[in-house]
Amino acid sequence: MREEILGDRSRMIRQRGEHALIGISAGNSYFSQKNTIMLLQWAGQRFERTDVVYVDTHIDEMLIAEGRSAQEAERSVKRTLKDLRRRLRRSLESVGDHAERFRVRSLSELQETPEYRAVRERTDRAFEEDAEFATACEDMVRAVVMNRPGDSVGLSAEHLRAGLNYVLAEAPLFADSPGVFSVPSSVLCYHIDTPITAFLSRRETGFRAAEGQAYVVVRPQELADAA
Repeated sequence: MREEILGDRSRMIRQRGEHALIGISAGNSYFSQKNTIMLLQWAGQRFERTDVVYVDTHIDEMLIAEGRSAQEAERSVKRTLKDLRRRLRRSLESVGDHAERFRVRSLSELQETPEYRAVRERTDRAFEEDAEFATACEDMVRAVVMNRPGDSVGLSAEHLRAGLNYVLAEAPLFADSPGVFSVPSSVLCYHIDTPITAFLSRRETGFRAAEGQAYVVVRPQELADAA
């Protein structure tokens, strides 16, 4: 696996190896069985603890905004999540002795915790009060929509609204995963540099990432070489 560490602060936090957050996007073809196994094995060898969070919120809203009926969207989400959970179970079996270091939860489960809710209050307020952060969130919506059918340039109001619900639910994980998971420091690991990670990893004024927050782009060597 090839690592790209985003910034000097992330480099120092990454060296501690205290905690990793691996976000899994349901329906994203990148998270094949092979790539998921490699990612979990990589984390198990480098971090004391790893939380794996798969997104199961607002997916139906996104599908409805694309033109699916509510019934079609519900069926599609159920199939997608069932397949994802199965792949995660199989991937965890591959980490062997490191398995006890992992905790897997859905985003909807995490949203019930007081730690998540406290950070969510701050990110929601920042979206309303910090125009640059709000723009990064909207850019993130466009990046998400680009991975789905349809024209992201002519983004409808309905699609933007659904996408923002999706992105704002994830925002606490980007901005303060140490706070969400009650750890001294945390490295958010994803396979691409997203608009929000690009923004928060460089932001020095206004709404910023938590002190212990780091960002690493990690992906298989062959994909990194092709980029």
